[in-house]
This record gives sequence, structure tokens and C-alpha cells, in this order.
Amino acid sequence: MQNEKCKLNNFGIFNSRRDGFTLIEVLVAFSILSIILVAVYSTFFLSRKAMDGVDDSIIRLQECRMIVDVMRREIEAAVYNESSKGAVFKVEDRDIYGKQASRFTFTCLSPLTPGLSLISYSMEERDGKPAILKRISAPYKPDSKDKGTALADDIEAFTVEVKNGNQWIKTWDALDTKKVPEELRITITVLLKGRRVPVSEIVTPRIGKAL
Repeated sequence: MQNEKCKLNNFGIFNSRRDGFTLIEVLVAFSILSIILVAVYSTFFLSRKAMDGVDDSIIRLQECRMIVDVMRREIEAAVYNESSKGAVFKVEDRDIYGKQASRFTFTCLSPLTPGLSLISYSMEERDGKPAILKRISAPYKPDSKDKGTALADDIEAFTVEVKNGNQWIKTWDALDTKKVPEELRITITVLLKGRRVPVSEIVTPRIGKAL
């Protein structure tokens, strides 16, 4: 049984007060607490979902940047001489399902294989999705059965452009031009949260130039 206490108010009238909480007060407190917990959980869930989306986007961009960096190093180590049998430096303009899909083939000194290597980058369909594939073989014995290694999938576009004067063009064959281009622009485009995001870099071949 709760103890009753009496207190004289300002009007000289005694009021009684019971220690503890009423059932209504407890219910109101639980209702407020429930609203606060729901709000906190919703905020945490939305924040976590947003962070997961940011993490995926960062991973995709890092993946594309790594591919472009590898291509840059290989192009800087490219080897071409029109008198050398098997030497290639060729850019082809293609498309897959209406998406830009260059094919870039060149010979270079690669640490992955001894001697001169024939390297090809292209965007092709792999498991129903457009992917960037890389093939590497000996220039004198190209493996036509090599399906390539998928470097990145679900790509929106892969373009290799060559600077010719003041213009960027999408085709080049050193066998016809008798030289390699001064600059190349490599661009990989991915779709992030409904927006096309390009990762691009301009590369200068070192063929015939002092290191």
C-alpha cells in the first residue's frame, strides 16, 4: 500500500500525493520510448544502406582506375617497329548492344611473360553482361582460343581514342600510319546510382623516346 503524504499549498489547503507512477504515465512513457527507438533504428538503417551504396561505388571506381593504370604502364612500355615481325599497335572502333566497345591491341614488354607480349583489351559479353577482357600471348603465336580474363563486368562503355592533330579519333593502325600516336585517351564508363561516371586518362607512349 502506497504511503500518502499531505502538503499545505499556498491557499492553506492540504493536498494528498501518492508515491510512484500511474498506469497512464507508464503507458505514455513506453509510447514515447517506442517512438524514439523507431526513429533511431530508421536513421541507423538508412545510414547503413547509404554507406553500403557509397562503398560499392568506391570499389567500382577503384577497380576501373586500377585497369586504366595497368594499361598506362603497358602502353608506356609498348614496343613497335614496322620492320619487326609481329609488332602491332592497333585501335578498332566497335560496339556491343549500342555501347561503345573499343578493341586495343599492341605489343609491349610485360613482366607477365618473357620477351615481347601481344596484349589485347576489349569489351565483350561475358555471362550476359558487357565486360572488359584482357588477352595476353606471344606475338608470333597468338592464341585464338583464349577467351580472355574478365577485369571488370557490367561496363557501360570502354573507349580508346587516338589524338590525330587536334582531333580525337577512334581507329588507328600503325601498319597503315607507319607510326604510333603521340597520345591516347582511355575511358571506362560505369553506371553508379543511375548516373554514367567515366574514369579517363591520357597516356603518352614512350616508343622511340628517351626514358
